[in-house]
Amino acid sequence: MQIVVIVHCTKGRSIRDAIVKTLSSSRVEPLVVSETERKTRNPGWTKIHSTDKKRGAVNLRWEASSGTLECRVVTKGGQKTSPVLGDFVTYLMNNHRTRIRAITVTSP
Repeated sequence: MQIVVIVHCTKGRSIRDAIVKTLSSSRVEPLVVSETERKTRNPGWTKIHSTDKKRGAVNLRWEASSGTLECRVVTKGGQKTSPVLGDFVTYLMNNHRTRIRAITVTSP
């Protein structure tokens, strides 16, 4: 299953880079950065996982011109997306609240 989360942010530096920096330096969060770049994919994306890897992943892509962070929450084989989505939104609100204007959640 896949859910798309669009985080509308204030203009400024990449919130994706800020997420990578805080998650890489902190072991307390329930999320961990697993990949930041791969040659077969476009630059400017990051993949984070829940510390419980069975719960899914969040793929992040920063769009600087519009100040939006596109997040694709993905799970395998019928697992629910709600645990990893909840961890991610909680992390955003606890660590980047001042940059966030709105969060839109959609299911394609």
